[in-house]
Amino acid sequence: MTDKITEIISPVCTAMGYELVRIQMQSGPRGVPVLQIMAERPDGTMRVEDCEALSREISVLLDVEDPIAGEYTLEVSSPGIDRPLTRPKDFVTYAGHLVKFQLSVPVDGHRRFKAMLRGMTESLVQVDIDGEPLEFDFDNIQKAKLVMTDELLKQALAKD
Repeated sequence: MTDKITEIISPVCTAMGYELVRIQMQSGPRGVPVLQIMAERPDGTMRVEDCEALSREISVLLDVEDPIAGEYTLEVSSPGIDRPLTRPKDFVTYAGHLVKFQLSVPVDGHRRFKAMLRGMTESLVQVDIDGEPLEFDFDNIQKAKLVMTDELLKQALAKD
């Protein structure tokens, strides 16, 4: 379902100057699902006014296309400081920061890792785990997220 939603809303997001970071359906209160859409400007910023404008446009599109059966709640937000890493460019942009990630297919019997992100080449995400350099196939990363650190917070405050 999220692929269909991505197909529907991507053109308007791009036209408005936003990049999609993640689209996800979650369980909501009273059993009403929540469609969570994270987006940002190419420079990584996303103000409340941006979220409001994008939400209005997406809401109209979804009302017309009706890809979700039944009631749902639409939530448009920025990725936040301890953001998910979903695109190859995220693994380059946030090199030098601590990340937590989970693999689809275990490597050496492990699926969950916490590591220092070093970047990405071709389709390989490069990390250091306890000083040991390792690489993981981007397509094997099920989910990844920045870990809140003082350094990450300083960088985010400097951006504002």
